[in-house]
Amino acid sequence: MHTEKVTARRLTAEEISELGLQDGIFVSAGMEGLPLDCYAPAFLTEPGKNFEGGSFAARTVFGEEVHVLPDNAEEGGIWIADTAGEEIEVIQSAGVLLNLALFVPNGNTEALGALYSAARDAFGAGVVQRWSEEVVAVPDVKIDLYEEPVRGRKNNSQNRDRRALDIYPTRVRFLEPSEGWKFIVEPHKEIVDDTPTI
Repeated sequence: MHTEKVTARRLTAEEISELGLQDGIFVSAGMEGLPLDCYAPAFLTEPGKNFEGGSFAARTVFGEEVHVLPDNAEEGGIWIADTAGEEIEVIQSAGVLLNLALFVPNGNTEALGALYSAARDAFGAGVVQRWSEEVVAVPDVKIDLYEEPVRGRKNNSQNRDRRALDIYPTRVRFLEPSEGWKFIVEPHKEIVDDTPTI
């Protein structure tokens, strides 16, 4: 485990309530069933001004959600970088975990094995691992995937608000609509340019 010494100070609930979602903070790095005596970089899950008592919720850069009672002396609290503060140990990132959905044309066992071997050769045999594998047949069809606002306009000009997202149906499973929008799925229509040419 790699850590780095960072000069920081502990924040009070009043100071945390002035933070936004972009402000970098440090929270206890303990994960489920794994207590760690150091801190992790994190961000609040909602602006501090929305705080109405209880605990603040933060998400670490490692994907852990942490609930912190800032004034509880028995907890690690929330810290922010400050040159006038004290030194704390902050856990560092060892890399990036990618959850990949790969499309392999006419995919078979040999093609997947070759893909896996190439990734291991590029990044190292001890680095690339298949944690879970789901083989899904991809239908030879294309769709038009749009997002539209949940509430339509009265003049029925909803299509102006559409956002084209994708044309491959299997990828829809890995997407979530934006807040306030819904998915619209239609058969794919090739765009034909009827502009007369000379």
